[in-house]
Amino acid sequence: MATVMTRRLERISASAAVLMFLLNTLNTGRCDEQVPLMLWTSEGISLPGQLPPTAGHIVGRDQLGSYLEKALSVGPRNVLLFLQDKMSIEDFTMYGGAFGNKQDSVFPNLEGALMSSPSPLVLPAVSWPASNAVIGQLQDQLETSPLYMDPETLSQLRLNASSPALLVFRLPYGNGADLMSAKEILSGNDEVIGQVLSIMKTQSVPYIAIYTALRPSREAASLTLETGMGGGRSLLQSRRGHKERERERERQRKIKEKGGDYAPVEFKKGENTCILMWARNLSVSIQRNGRWESHDLTPATFGEGVTPRLHDSSCDQTESRLVLNYEGVLGHRDFKLIFAMSQSHYRVSARRWFTLDAVELVYDGTKAIFNGSRNIYAPAEYSYRCESVSSFQWPVLVPRSSKDPATQWRVSFEDFQIQGFNVTGSEFSYASDCAGFFTPGIWMGLITNLLMVLVLTYGLHMIMQLRTMDRFDDPKGPAISVPQTE
Repeated sequence: MATVMTRRLERISASAAVLMFLLNTLNTGRCDEQVPLMLWTSEGISLPGQLPPTAGHIVGRDQLGSYLEKALSVGPRNVLLFLQDKMSIEDFTMYGGAFGNKQDSVFPNLEGALMSSPSPLVLPAVSWPASNAVIGQLQDQLETSPLYMDPETLSQLRLNASSPALLVFRLPYGNGADLMSAKEILSGNDEVIGQVLSIMKTQSVPYIAIYTALRPSREAASLTLETGMGGGRSLLQSRRGHKERERERERQRKIKEKGGDYAPVEFKKGENTCILMWARNLSVSIQRNGRWESHDLTPATFGEGVTPRLHDSSCDQTESRLVLNYEGVLGHRDFKLIFAMSQSHYRVSARRWFTLDAVELVYDGTKAIFNGSRNIYAPAEYSYRCESVSSFQWPVLVPRSSKDPATQWRVSFEDFQIQGFNVTGSEFSYASDCAGFFTPGIWMGLITNLLMVLVLTYGLHMIMQLRTMDRFDDPKGPAISVPQTE
């Protein structure tokens, strides 16, 4: 792996390298937000030759899109996207055996795939906004939704060379300061790549594989040219400043992730939006062989470049139905998550209310139904929001009957919000929260105050029962004689 990338980078002449160093030294902008990207095909499948960019050139979104379009125009329609959280070119120089120690390389499977591919393409510097948009570009060109997979799920899926498929494999990255932890995680990611490629080889399906990341894992320190003895001190200060800026950017990124920085699912009827749904997490679980197997639907539902398939959804004045279509969920090729809602007028409250009547799971011709109308409701002009909607922990969704297939499933929605009627624009109306007025904290405060009032009342009652003496001793007169017999 490192050998291939080193050959690409060796094309830079010595004078060009010195010039780039000087330019980077004088440049005060951000020159380090790049990630590498590798593209290769299965054995026996060759693509038209594409010239890599010149040394020092950063591939943007449009140029990356042209690379992918040329590859997919004549190549296989099955695409494997290995998307790592973070990655930089330094990861390959540090852990890829770039200095002759090939036995220490943590990328043997990746390097073998690139060597065996007839037409590999290595892009050392791709802007990370472009790499973030690679899922959306592949989705538009393949005209299919991405399937978030793992090797176990892929082994149960049967692919067809004639129908396109976009399989996304999310890979982690070590965020700690321990270098060995990052090395071990990268080695584990390479093993995942090897497992996936082995499974694809057994299925004899041609494919195009892409390995890239969402963000860079390292940032180069900006250097300033200074004369005299202050140069070393300035370099250390520059590095400290970059570390601080990196920590600040990481903090801002976590804040955005925590806040759920993505748009809700929006279903339109004509030009008007009639259903909105948002959640921080959507997950389903099924019980098999005495244990629960879970699947996270969030990445395939929300996020930049993700377009959920909403066909079969519908809405009118009395009923709304939001249908989310997925593929490859827990071994089921076709999987649907359906939210069925209705609204009606109630004479007691003299207003209209909407209810989430049911949450349905439809898979391979089987339907599992969870009833939610008893707990999930809101005024028709409002949206409904709840911190947790689940069928197993403080359940608000219950199986329709004891014999319903829903008894084998679990659903969980975190920070859930939905509106099926009276949607204005593309924003939720005022939210009716599921939390009641008397929360546990309020009950604890009321009970504590009640106990204090009872103690105070008892004390006042005891004080009021005290009686003063009816006779007193006069120091100037004779002493009071109190007979002992009385």
